[in-house]
Amino acid sequence: MLLTVGTVLSTVSGGVFALRCSSRLRLILGLTAGVVLGVVAFDLLPELFDLTQRTGTPTRTVMVALVAAFLFFHVLEKSLLAHHGGEDESGGQHHPSVGLASALALTGHSFADGIAIGLAFQVNAGVGLAVAVAIIGHDFADGLNTVSLMLAHGNTRRRAAALLVADALAPLAGAASTLALHVPDRVLLLYLGAFTGFLLYIGAAEILPEAHTPRPSRAALGLTVAGAGLLYVITGALP
Repeated sequence: MLLTVGTVLSTVSGGVFALRCSSRLRLILGLTAGVVLGVVAFDLLPELFDLTQRTGTPTRTVMVALVAAFLFFHVLEKSLLAHHGGEDESGGQHHPSVGLASALALTGHSFADGIAIGLAFQVNAGVGLAVAVAIIGHDFADGLNTVSLMLAHGNTRRRAAALLVADALAPLAGAASTLALHVPDRVLLLYLGAFTGFLLYIGAAEILPEAHTPRPSRAALGLTVAGAGLLYVITGALP
């Protein structure tokens, strides 16, 4: 399980990058939007299609989980904002609770990443290594997204750093839990469908609008494209 330490370092690196560049948050969010799109298109959806075929689960069932998660986070955000005074006409008002909920969801995904590493090593060392390398490759984006979402919704840097630590340590806890845990493929499939819906929501409804408010800039737009391209390269190069 020493490879899970690599996930910690990768996640922390992404989060530290976002913290140090917080003065240019809109540019960071532009990059984050592209990264989220890339994770969904080139990482999660292919994995969903593969698991759907392998388990014989109807694709419609997985899409229900995806849409349900999308709508759940939409309702959650609107409920939190209404509770704390509503939104202004431009839709620019946010509450720290929204960022916290998003960061906790990302932490839950990192915990599942650790489970994936642990279970893969239970198959054999080769499979475990391939899964660990792939997860380390995209954990930089997890750290970046966690901090960006916390800061974008008005959380303090200290609170963002605390959630970054939780996100970084989650894979270690997930890997350790596999010593006495077996997750059925069908359960993992529904979880991945729901998490994909969550990422689609924060990417389309949260990160992109924030990155391009009050007006889009060429730099932010370029970073969005670059973020998606980066994940295309990473997911294509890793086993």
